[in-house]
Amino acid sequence: MSNKSKDRGFTLIELLVVVAIIGLLSSVVLASLNTARTKTRDVKRLSDMRQTQVALELYYDSFGRYPDSDFAGCGGWDSSGTPVGAPSFTTPLVSNKFLPTHLLDSTINDSCGNYAYYRYSAGNYGCDASKGAYYVLGVRDMETTGNPYPSSPGWNCSGRNWQGEFDWVVGKFEQ
Repeated sequence: MSNKSKDRGFTLIELLVVVAIIGLLSSVVLASLNTARTKTRDVKRLSDMRQTQVALELYYDSFGRYPDSDFAGCGGWDSSGTPVGAPSFTTPLVSNKFLPTHLLDSTINDSCGNYAYYRYSAGNYGCDASKGAYYVLGVRDMETTGNPYPSSPGWNCSGRNWQGEFDWVVGKFEQ
């Protein structure tokens, strides 16, 4: 009789232990996947910024200046996520084929997006007026680190530090 009871299957306790172990392993795997997804989105954001910087330089080489800030509806910033039909700083970059398409952060659902740009006139915020106008390009809400993002070049003038406003930011003078 004791041989029959051993052959009948698993006990309830054994099944519960197995289910608990599977649940624990799956939560570890899901947490790892979520971390990988956030890192991937941040890598895409940085790639978009590098592409935008190259496009801005190509625009500068062709026209002798950086594009104007056309849409100031996002707290004064021009955003790549402006409403459809509204001009954006990426519009002249795309129309002149310096960018293949408007770069958007797919995780942001509002029209202001996550990428911001502004072209300032010479001397604004205490920047050296002799260096001419300048642009500031930034990313808000990087997911894997706080402000500032470790690879952020930063940008500031005596009257303003944009690194405090963005997780990643860069700027450049026209001269």
